[in-house]
Amino acid sequence: MSQLLFNLDTVIDTLAERGWVVIPNAMPATLTGELREACVEVWDQGRFHEAATGRADGQARRAEIRSDSVLWLDQAAELPAVRAYQAAMDEIMLAVNRGLYLGLAELESHFAVYPEGAFYKKHLDRFRDDDARTLTTVLYLNQDWPDDAGGEIRLYLDDACAEFIDVKPEAGTLVLFLSDRFWHEVLPARRQRLSVTGWYRRRIDSVRW
Repeated sequence: MSQLLFNLDTVIDTLAERGWVVIPNAMPATLTGELREACVEVWDQGRFHEAATGRADGQARRAEIRSDSVLWLDQAAELPAVRAYQAAMDEIMLAVNRGLYLGLAELESHFAVYPEGAFYKKHLDRFRDDDARTLTTVLYLNQDWPDDAGGEIRLYLDDACAEFIDVKPEAGTLVLFLSDRFWHEVLPARRQRLSVTGWYRRRIDSVRW
């Protein structure tokens, strides 16, 4: 049974037209609640690590750029809520591939916790030396997020980063956008902010001569 509460065809059409979409109440409140409980559980167990920037040998913790902590979902795959989330996201991947021919092959994702005061400065999600990340996903987990609590994702809609939208991190809201096109940042959160963040990756076939 699908966990998605929205019309996939409409979402695909919107992605094709503008490259991003914001979907309120994308999944049942029971699932987002179970994901929230799972996130808090593994956080309280001390399983998270401080997030870094870059990749491979160039990866480093840079607190002036980002101050969140993460736990990759493959390290919490035993949790039923994680399995249900991954099944729902697989459904989205299949639909995107059918509709947009992006060649998505897998989803890498993690829980993200922003403690009070944490942020993530403006950035793109695609690495300079690895273009596998194709479609970014963010599912918010905090219920009844106050308007004055900050923590919005600011998605810049043009190359000059002059036009933007701010998306409130309310439980059940799902944000999808093309990873190589849209600069974005997480504004400072005034209370603990929880989400599941991920990237659909396309398969990169290595060519040897």
